[in-house]
Amino acid sequence: MDRSWMYGKRDFEFMSRLDEFISHAVELQRLCGDGEQLLCPCSVCKNRIKISSVSEMRRHLIMKGFKPDYSVWIWHGEKDNDCHASTRAINLGINVDNVDDFEIDDVSYSNKEVHKDAHVMYKNVEDKNIDRMMDDLENDFLECPEIFQGLVSDNKKPLYPGCSKYTRLSAVLKLYTLKAGNGWSDKSFTALVKLLSDMLPEGNELPTNTYRCKKILCPLATNYQKIHACPQDCILYRKNYSDLDEYPRCKSPRYKLKENPHSRKKGGPVKTLWYLPIIPKFKRIFANPKDAEYMVWHQNGRNKDGKLRHVADASQWRNIDRDFSDFGREPRNLRLGLCTDGINPFGTLSTQHSTWPIMLVIYNLPPWLTTKSKYILLTMLISGPKQPGNDIDVYLAPLIEDLKLLWDVGVEVFDAASGSRFQIHAMLYCTINDFSAYGNLSGYRLKTDKGYPVCGDDTESEWLENSGKYSYSGGRRFLELGHAYRKRKKAFYGKIERRSAPLFLSGKEYHEKVKNINTEFGKPYIPPLEGVYHTKKSIFWDLPYWEHLSVRHCIDVMHVEKNVFDSIIGTLLNIPNKTKDGVKARYDMVARGRFEVNPIEKGKRTYLPPTCTTLSRDEKMAVCESLKGLKVPYGYSSNISRLVSMKDLKLVGLKSHDYHVLLTQLLPVAIRSILPKHVRQVITKLCKFFNAINSKDIDPETFG
Repeated sequence: MDRSWMYGKRDFEFMSRLDEFISHAVELQRLCGDGEQLLCPCSVCKNRIKISSVSEMRRHLIMKGFKPDYSVWIWHGEKDNDCHASTRAINLGINVDNVDDFEIDDVSYSNKEVHKDAHVMYKNVEDKNIDRMMDDLENDFLECPEIFQGLVSDNKKPLYPGCSKYTRLSAVLKLYTLKAGNGWSDKSFTALVKLLSDMLPEGNELPTNTYRCKKILCPLATNYQKIHACPQDCILYRKNYSDLDEYPRCKSPRYKLKENPHSRKKGGPVKTLWYLPIIPKFKRIFANPKDAEYMVWHQNGRNKDGKLRHVADASQWRNIDRDFSDFGREPRNLRLGLCTDGINPFGTLSTQHSTWPIMLVIYNLPPWLTTKSKYILLTMLISGPKQPGNDIDVYLAPLIEDLKLLWDVGVEVFDAASGSRFQIHAMLYCTINDFSAYGNLSGYRLKTDKGYPVCGDDTESEWLENSGKYSYSGGRRFLELGHAYRKRKKAFYGKIERRSAPLFLSGKEYHEKVKNINTEFGKPYIPPLEGVYHTKKSIFWDLPYWEHLSVRHCIDVMHVEKNVFDSIIGTLLNIPNKTKDGVKARYDMVARGRFEVNPIEKGKRTYLPPTCTTLSRDEKMAVCESLKGLKVPYGYSSNISRLVSMKDLKLVGLKSHDYHVLLTQLLPVAIRSILPKHVRQVITKLCKFFNAINSKDIDPETFG
């Protein structure tokens, strides 16, 4: 059959054949019941991107043309030597991952024939996808070939005698995918597979409960190591400590006590670390051609015009390429970010339990994929019930060992995009957490008079006697030398700021300060002496490149936005336990010369004189009604009206993204008719700042 029209001039014949092609593709898609989306075969999408709009796919093909070398449709069951015979079954596209090519034929045939041929095509493609998966897994089971042979056997075994569409493995995979996607319980899934097994013909191979399904799929799961830990966070029972039943220093038992004291069997471990090795994860990512292409997007697909759109636009990325030229020369080498925080896995706020997951994000990826769940790697799970705190270094040891291996030696990986093998290296680019986790990871004491880690010993602070905490009041040092705020004595407790910003310590200078600190991990925590602000030498300093990084720890903007918005709205609406304008704060201000805000005591009650941020009840209602009346597009944020309590005049039940939207977009709208002009302008400029740093592209010159 002549298919030259696909690559010839886009004239009347091309448009006519294209419309015929699309109509047949849509018809086959409907008959096969594969949803409304079609794989687009244009030269850019290459049958890897699904498009629901027929007109959009038609526009792609007209503007970009068909994928090159599109004459034989091997991914739809066509053989190289039998193009005409296979067109009946593979001329039309089906919505299946990793499908490359499809065409149309002048031959017309009945819907029944199309439906039959389509299922043959679907089976061929699905078999090839599973075969690819088996090929990827084969290297993971070199030491346990019997497990791999079991998978191969299940992949060849038909679901029931005479079944040609499903094997035992493919059927269980599809059913378990439905279970995971719809959140079915094990009990309901067992009931379903029992019913299906009873419906299928005699002699079918479908497992009859969830446990047996998991046994079949278990080799496909990610490998993990279950490492016992000291309950007091002193050590991990590995290497030299693997045979101990208790750590000599704290005498805490490794295993739970059995109810029968005379039993020789040991109980389960008191505390456990789950470690999911990162090297197999990287191998699987590069085994996928599409993901392997994404790994070099920062080199080939990034817009390099001086603006900040991606981590690769930052100066630290360029410094790494300069200082470690061998590492920077290979764009497939990975730069990773480490994230961690405490969670309550039981979902009840009343339960005091803190489990700490440790995750890695891959900064090689495009910005719209970096934080997708598919590419966020869960590497560790530190069990509770208490947080590890300063002892988190004990649990990070296996991860740091793998990171050192990936930096010093590297690992051979197959790149499916280029079809070649290469030695991959990786580095930890930075950590990104909230402020408390910042202190745990860096080993710096935050709740002290020198609690600003960047300034260190140059931090300026005051102890607030009434509030019982430190106030860090040296922020004006970072302003330009001629800035008006430097001379405003009245607004800043009678002081003029003439000092310049403090000099930041380089990584090597910081390492010199902490390299000789010896730390004994474990509970109870013994704080260092007064005037010592480093609790430990962080385990990250064991990485050879860590001292060469200018920015090692970052603060998550999500937590900053939440805290800033809570402080602003809590103060404006005078929300209990959230307002920053309380009695203690007023007494601290009076102690520093602001006598006009002095609280007035009348009997057993204390009254606070109004300030420029004090709102009347009508003004509070105006703010709440303004937010309650907002209507936003679907997916923009939560339904804001449901978050506003008109009875209590406060906001409740906000999620992280709601804080972001309210602070960067909606708060200036809500306060536009209240507050003095100078206060309103300050809040609006603050919201504008957060909106600017959350932009898709940032001009460094704008921020100086």
